[in-house]
Amino acid sequence: MSDSEEDSQDKQLKIVVIGDGASGKTSLATRFAQEAFGKQYKQTIGLDFFLKRITLPGNLNVTLQVWDIGGQTIGGKMLDKYVYGAQGVLLVYDITNYQSFKNLEDWYGMVKKANEESDVQPVVSLVGNKIDLEHMRTVKVDKHQRFCQENSLISQFVSAKSGDSVFLAFQRVAAEILGVKLNKAELEQSQRIVKAELVDYPQDEAPIRQETNQSKICSRVVKADIVNYSQEPVTRTVNPPRSSMCVVQ
Repeated sequence: MSDSEEDSQDKQLKIVVIGDGASGKTSLATRFAQEAFGKQYKQTIGLDFFLKRITLPGNLNVTLQVWDIGGQTIGGKMLDKYVYGAQGVLLVYDITNYQSFKNLEDWYGMVKKANEESDVQPVVSLVGNKIDLEHMRTVKVDKHQRFCQENSLISQFVSAKSGDSVFLAFQRVAAEILGVKLNKAELEQSQRIVKAELVDYPQDEAPIRQETNQSKICSRVVKADIVNYSQEPVTRTVNPPRSSMCVVQ
């Protein structure tokens, strides 16, 4: 079988990515489709379009048409036309920007209105982006989970910058649309994200240096906390921060 014949048998799914500007939608789509991340922010005007072929369990080939819709189009006349007919929707917000989460009410309302006359409603996933900035979080996990439960949405946390769970976010939506069950390994959402803070002490407060012929103790202290994400909120016991010295050989 030729590649063209094989491609013609792929399932085609329209996936729309929406949310406020600067929430990381384009970075999310680019990371998924091209496995790349742009360090400079460039506002999407109108929409960008990406194609990505994935394989679901059972050797089911699926081509995702990813529509990255600009955040400034919430009141635009074309928005409902962009969203209409989508089989899947990713509602994206920035976990460090509470307003981007609050505005999801408007974005989700628009999705429902655009598809109110459709026989089949799209599968919608709530995506909290920028978990690499966990130390700057302003949207609590329980608020995220409550929004999902109240609206029967898929829950996902990702980092477009590091790539954590980006593929899974799209894979879960595609699998839900097609009624494909993912195995336990594919559904594993727990990610170990290390939050590190470098502390520079003034010279008169720096830890005592100890020098040998083989090593030097540096005065930069790293405080790290490990966060485990899962589908349900996780209660963690917060211990006092510990400081540790780094040794340069």
